[in-house]
Amino acid sequence: MALSRASTELSAVSTARIETIACATLAVETAGEGFFEITREVARFLSEIKARDGVVLLYLRHTSASLVIQENADPDVQADLVTALKGIAPDNAGWIHDSEGPDDMPSHIKAMVNGVSLHAPVARGKMALGTWQGIYVAEHRARPHRREVSLQFLGACGPA
Repeated sequence: MALSRASTELSAVSTARIETIACATLAVETAGEGFFEITREVARFLSEIKARDGVVLLYLRHTSASLVIQENADPDVQADLVTALKGIAPDNAGWIHDSEGPDDMPSHIKAMVNGVSLHAPVARGKMALGTWQGIYVAEHRARPHRREVSLQFLGACGPA
């Protein structure tokens, strides 16, 4: 079997100095299991610090929720993702760890699968997300929680 090669093209390379490290904490009130979009809030953080070029880092300080970049055009995607995650780690699988109820261990597994940190490039003050991409806190617990996302921007800020 012959290996096929993809056609590739590298854009012009740009550089920026890391002049700024800006930090904030975003509190997210979830309504229980599901996906809660935070793209606008992250964009507001970048706007407030007058970010130009760099990277925004996000870190969720919890073990039973996660961060994802996913489609934000059709809410059916988030509903199907919840269903898929339930299939990966169902509540009734005989888990040993259930200190906080039957969704306790499954929520830890889902957080491990998705992860608790993300980064996105920032160019000319905007996150370089795809057309239909959004940033979400994925709540894996059945009841509402207050989640904290640490935001950090590394790059250049202020007028160009």
